[in-house]
Amino acid sequence: MGKSTKNKQYPVRHYVNIMFLISFVVLILDFAISISAISIVKQQSTRYLQDTADLYIHRINHDFAYINHYTGWTLANDENLKAMNDSPMNSAEFFEGNENLHKRFNELQKNYGQEYNFFVYLKKQDFFLNCAPISIPYADYLELKEQIIANVEADRNVYERIYSKWTPVEIGGRYYITNIVPYHDSYMISLVSADNLIRPLRALNLGEDGFVSLIDDRGMAVTTPVSNNGELLDATPRPSSLPDLFRAGTTVNGEFTNASFHVKLVIQFGAFEKIMIAQLLILLLAVIISCSLGFILLYFRNTVLRPIKSFSYNLAFWTEEGEPLEFESSKIIELEKANKQFMNLVGQIRKFKIDLYERELEKQRIQLDYMKLQIKPHFFLNCLTNIYSMAQMQLYREIEQMALSTSKYFRYIFQNDGDFVKLRDEIEHVRIYLDIQKHRYPDALDYRIDEEAPLAGAEIPPLVLQTFVENAVKYAVNRVSQVQIELAVRLRNEDGEERIAIRITDTGPGFPPEILEDLQNGNPLDQSAGTHIGIMNTLQRLESLYNGQAAASFSNQEDGGACVILSLPAYAGTNRRSVAI
Repeated sequence: MGKSTKNKQYPVRHYVNIMFLISFVVLILDFAISISAISIVKQQSTRYLQDTADLYIHRINHDFAYINHYTGWTLANDENLKAMNDSPMNSAEFFEGNENLHKRFNELQKNYGQEYNFFVYLKKQDFFLNCAPISIPYADYLELKEQIIANVEADRNVYERIYSKWTPVEIGGRYYITNIVPYHDSYMISLVSADNLIRPLRALNLGEDGFVSLIDDRGMAVTTPVSNNGELLDATPRPSSLPDLFRAGTTVNGEFTNASFHVKLVIQFGAFEKIMIAQLLILLLAVIISCSLGFILLYFRNTVLRPIKSFSYNLAFWTEEGEPLEFESSKIIELEKANKQFMNLVGQIRKFKIDLYERELEKQRIQLDYMKLQIKPHFFLNCLTNIYSMAQMQLYREIEQMALSTSKYFRYIFQNDGDFVKLRDEIEHVRIYLDIQKHRYPDALDYRIDEEAPLAGAEIPPLVLQTFVENAVKYAVNRVSQVQIELAVRLRNEDGEERIAIRITDTGPGFPPEILEDLQNGNPLDQSAGTHIGIMNTLQRLESLYNGQAAASFSNQEDGGACVILSLPAYAGTNRRSVAI
């Protein structure tokens, strides 16, 4: 009884179920808790900081709007400014108006903070001065004055285009936010340091390496990125490869209403970092549990793992005769069954591969034969039509020449059932075809064939040239004007490979735009009306016979007429037969 129990066979599932169940439960719980905690902390922190940024931006928008309104009203209605514009600079009225204007903007500055600076520029008086105590260095004041006067002199409408738009400007190597309100020849300038503008947001807890900055419409920072602990940071930190959920930070953006910049808060969550530590501890616990289960499974190594490893190893090797190695017997039921099934499967696969290969060859042969059969009746009907037309016109001598050419023509077709023929024979066949058509259209067709002597022994698929020449005759020849058809064959060297370049042109109307677009894009032509069969079959034959190494291009010439250029590997037919033998 004990011996029977000791040798009892168990499936692999029996040995791994316990480990899988425990590991799965632990990892799922760990994953769910971690994801929930991380998501909640990030959402709450981000929402709080976003709300705070929105409140601050709302207040800044309100301040900007009021300052715009205040400065605009002052320019248009303030009597002191009018007195300054209408009085000489050294007059008592001018000094009195300047003093009263200074008092008004001093009160405005007290309401909105000493960081706001206000200036007035009277172009008529050539007068530029602050309207309230300034908080910027005197050198920056002089540079601001110089920029304002220079821009007004260069283009008096420059500030009318940016009216009410708060814009960053660089002065003395520092960025300021400025707003310029024009009214006739008077200008009110509001100025605030970019760093001072966002100082309240820097009081937020953005994490140890978090910072806040203003970004202009070019994406450049106009403030110094300073962390909570006062250290300078890189304004464009390196991107993290972690998913967004597991990153220890996020970015919050806020848009101003009447400004060409926005605020950017880069948050490094302090609480999130603690959650990550807890996550690592939980993962460590899962690893400890997994290791414990691994030690337990060592007990089953000799009965489970080793037989599986031996079976997998044997599957990767074959004998020199192509037969699989013999498998050792195992106590695992699944492995014993797999041994037998694999042996049977090897024989079936070998037989299936042979059958599949033979069927594929037969399929290709049938497709090529079918394509050529589609082309032959097309040529046959055209020749009969030509002879019939000549008989109606009683052109007996031409009928004799036509009959002789036609016999040569069809003898060539019926004697060439192979995949490749000599290039010189194919060109001679095209010459006979063109002579046949010239008999029919004596004053409407002329042709020219230009070939290189070294290419006479090259081979190409039969009826390829004749298909495109026939297409040129069909669509280009008419009885109104004479059409010239040219066939040029050249040998080219492309990237160290010899190729046959065949160019077929005519002086007819050329390809219709929609047909040309389909041919250039490699789209199949519509053959539902029985047209374009020859071209499509020829392109398919080239693709099959040359294994994708043949190229065909179609275009219309600038002076009219279609142009077809074929690029074929030289001597491909000879090489193909040698490989087959």
